[in-house]
Amino acid sequence: MPVTNHLKGETSPYLLQHILNPVDWYPWGKEALDKARRENKPLLVSIGYSACHWCHVMERESFKDREVAHLMNRHFVCIKVDREERPDIDHLYMNAVQMVSGHGGWPLNCFALPDGRPFWGGTYFPKQQWMGILERVSELYHQQYEDVLKQADNLTKGASTAHFVEAGRENPAFGRPDVQNMFDNLMEYADRKQGGTAGAPKFPLPGNQAFLLHYHNQTKNHLALEQFKLTLKKMAMGGIYDQIGGGFARYATDVHWKVPHFEKMLYDNGQLISLYSDACKHTGDPFYKAVVYESIAFAERELSSPDGLFYSALDADSEGEEGKFYVWTGKEVDALLGDDAPLIKEYYRIGKEGLWEQGKNILLRTVEDEEFAHRMDMDRDLWKKVLDRSKRKLLQARDGRVRPGLDNKVLISWNALMIAGLSDAYAAFRDERFLKSATNAAGFILAHAMDKDGRLYRTLWDKKPVIAGFLEDYALFSMALVSLYQVSGRLPYLKAAKKLAEYVLEHFSTPGTHLFAFSATDAEQLAAPHYELHDNVIPASNSVMARVLFYLAHYFEEARWGDRSSKMLGDMRERLDKYSSSFTNWGILLMHHTGPFHTIVIAGPEAASRAAEFNTMYLPDVLIAWADTEKNASGLPVFSKRFAPGKTMIYVCSMGHCKRPVETVEEALAQLG
Repeated sequence: MPVTNHLKGETSPYLLQHILNPVDWYPWGKEALDKARRENKPLLVSIGYSACHWCHVMERESFKDREVAHLMNRHFVCIKVDREERPDIDHLYMNAVQMVSGHGGWPLNCFALPDGRPFWGGTYFPKQQWMGILERVSELYHQQYEDVLKQADNLTKGASTAHFVEAGRENPAFGRPDVQNMFDNLMEYADRKQGGTAGAPKFPLPGNQAFLLHYHNQTKNHLALEQFKLTLKKMAMGGIYDQIGGGFARYATDVHWKVPHFEKMLYDNGQLISLYSDACKHTGDPFYKAVVYESIAFAERELSSPDGLFYSALDADSEGEEGKFYVWTGKEVDALLGDDAPLIKEYYRIGKEGLWEQGKNILLRTVEDEEFAHRMDMDRDLWKKVLDRSKRKLLQARDGRVRPGLDNKVLISWNALMIAGLSDAYAAFRDERFLKSATNAAGFILAHAMDKDGRLYRTLWDKKPVIAGFLEDYALFSMALVSLYQVSGRLPYLKAAKKLAEYVLEHFSTPGTHLFAFSATDAEQLAAPHYELHDNVIPASNSVMARVLFYLAHYFEEARWGDRSSKMLGDMRERLDKYSSSFTNWGILLMHHTGPFHTIVIAGPEAASRAAEFNTMYLPDVLIAWADTEKNASGLPVFSKRFAPGKTMIYVCSMGHCKRPVETVEEALAQLG
């Protein structure tokens, strides 16, 4: 039987991929740190994730190599970390590596003192370079320890202060110029021809696009809407989008959205389902609807768990080759599609723009269906039949290939993004399957990953919680519950969001700042605390939590929650207009403050149908609260004295102050102004 290291019993697929390495890997924990202290060895903390291409490359080149493993085991206590399970550890060592080298990425390999303080690190290293680094770092640790200790002190202090924002003394006033500045700064870096941010690689960055649409809604700025539509169309027609199976890859390596880094992540697709649903709400363009339906179909087909939750990711590689599962040769398409092949090859630009390498093609489009049918002088309905049957044949054939690896972790925060996406898709299209999927996932999390006191967990394995939740989990799941309440009218979702927020206020608040720590105050404390401020592909947990508190303040008429949210935004104000792309979720909260914000309260027997009408509209500065009976509204202050016998009344309110009640959606919309 093969000898295993100390990763046996772990639940992370990424860690288990390394269980037969000759490197004597430990998971992060007391056993490894105690061993390092006892033997006076530095830590080698190697961080990655299952879908990471270069993580697999370094494992093949170095971690499976006995010569390399001998050096690692001799000189270091080696710890393997899944960044998706333990983002707190990843934040600490990523910050350190970025301070040392000016850049970061995965695999992340960081050297630390036995107490966990980092002193040097980098990302991917080829075998020979890596072996030289191992020898040199070990020599430095034992022969120049004082220098190593000084470096560790400096990096730890830097990591401690880099993201700490001191509490402001006053609440600043926010104005429209602040939002204008954010928009202007965002557009300075926009790609006006291909969408997204200028240059390569290109990430979808859903938060940036959501900001643009929201900004257009408030200001009617035509440029914002055009940039938004350009980006969404270019992405969905590019190779970053799976043209036959639905769903988006993590990013494109080029400026044209053509060549994806083929890994597909749950967090991207959950957010993009929300984004394309909102695009369809706002524009009515069926192009966006097709993307939503195909992306949900992908998630349900390839990422669904038996419990109704969603797995984390699909690898970029299959059979050791990046993208092999997704690409096609012209001959393969000819053999599968027969007479339809010439049209499909023209449509997906096979042999033309789609040509990639070694005669293989990445499927992409340059025109929409209606224009293509016109160019081919075909009836649009006939073209749709040809396309649909061809996509079915291609998908069926592809399903027979060796599949990319599946990371079957269940992460609460990423599931929350998919729950929100499904809720937004249901709001836009009224497809009951989407609501059922969202409620099933949320119900399972509430039953198995949340304690009665509001404590939330990060991961579930075999219906059992494994790791304590971080701020990201609380914030994103709370936000998902708010979204789900608005479309379902089920008050327990909103009450659960309230309980989670109360837990965060008690257990994640720290002295000297209005922002929340990433880890709970009663959780394991690493060498330096972390405060997540920057909106990246996933929005910052603090920006999400600030929005959650803002929304719950309106639902429960709790001014102190609104005040905390405003103070968080105020303390971030100086950063917003300088680096707007990193703060667009904060920017959405800023727009809530600078434009009229309302809660629409619908009370009475026709509440569900009225709410459905509002939910199909793009109303980003509106919360929906609805109930058909007083019993179903119990405990929510916005419903106090709102019911009239036999009538369905609509109230347009703001923190308890409501305009005169009306009975039609049209009248309520007029009151929004």
